[in-house]
Amino acid sequence: MTQSYRFDFGTGAPAEGYTKITPQSVYDSFTGYGFTRTDKVNAKDRVEPGALRRDFCIPVETAFLLDVEDGTYRVSVLLGDEITATETTIKAGAGRLMVHKQRTTPGSFSRLSFSVWVTDGQLKLSFSGLAPRINAMEIEPAPQACTLFLAGDSTVTDQPDDGYPYAGWGQMLPMFVKQDAAVANYALSGRSSKSFISEGVLDKIWSRIKPYDYLLIQFGHNDQKHDEERYTEPFTTYKQTLKLYIDGARERKAVPILVTSVQRRFFEEDGSLRDTHGDYLTAVRELASEENVPLIDLANSSKALYETLGPEATKNLFMWLAPGEFMNFPDGVEDNTHFQQLGGIKIAKLVYEELKAMRLQPLMLYLR
Repeated sequence: MTQSYRFDFGTGAPAEGYTKITPQSVYDSFTGYGFTRTDKVNAKDRVEPGALRRDFCIPVETAFLLDVEDGTYRVSVLLGDEITATETTIKAGAGRLMVHKQRTTPGSFSRLSFSVWVTDGQLKLSFSGLAPRINAMEIEPAPQACTLFLAGDSTVTDQPDDGYPYAGWGQMLPMFVKQDAAVANYALSGRSSKSFISEGVLDKIWSRIKPYDYLLIQFGHNDQKHDEERYTEPFTTYKQTLKLYIDGARERKAVPILVTSVQRRFFEEDGSLRDTHGDYLTAVRELASEENVPLIDLANSSKALYETLGPEATKNLFMWLAPGEFMNFPDGVEDNTHFQQLGGIKIAKLVYEELKAMRLQPLMLYLR
């Protein structure tokens, strides 16, 4: 994993040492790079500001693909326009939020860097925003970058593009992490602490995690479900199973961090939040104390957030969608467990704030 890439987007002559990407540069396996679709990609050349700033692509409803070996890559992007304001959002892979509504004023340019965890041999960067721009992009291997691995369920996982605005908080966490760290989200919908292991997902983490990486562990939603594949009992098999995650991380000189289950949206008549996880929360808190493991008490912080917002405003965080509001859910939906993108961002911010408050070293260095 040694090759670096430098792309100059637009229609002008390419900057020295850069490969030109035009609105017609559709992905093909021979070149190994290009846009997924080009029918709505346009370009402008302002001529004056210099080789990389003078021209750009306007990437609407498309993604840029690059075939690479699996691993961590640092991506640097140049965004802006000489004559008008811009707003660009960039997501990596299955919707991991890297750059959120980045704005530039006329004549100003932003250079932003972030690290991306790549699997399946392809880096994918999707673009959106009110006025998206991409002027230039550099991509280089970053094998030494710190990685935050996530083990969890549907409230954490990367939800697919065709499920927008459905989002897990782990999908939104990258926007709170600096360029020297990447988020590797292995969380999967429907998994408990037990089935995550039996299906071999934890083994995938063990094959990739390295010393001084971090493993955030949040289960409980599906451990409650009384089927043989998933059920664990809070003070026995649940704690015993979670200890396998702790011991495995420590054996590999990585740092485990326990996370209590994020709360569901169920309110009592007096406006207080109803706890639906019960002993599973107590068990995680006990285990963190017994094993001297850092604890993110997301149950507590999410409870405080929901009660501050109240029953009506919290609908904006969850998958409470009106019919016709979102293309992917034409009939609407009312879901008190899973988040839409705004909720994913809010919960990821709670995780970020608790990580900051821990003041763990060197983790502090990697948080924005």
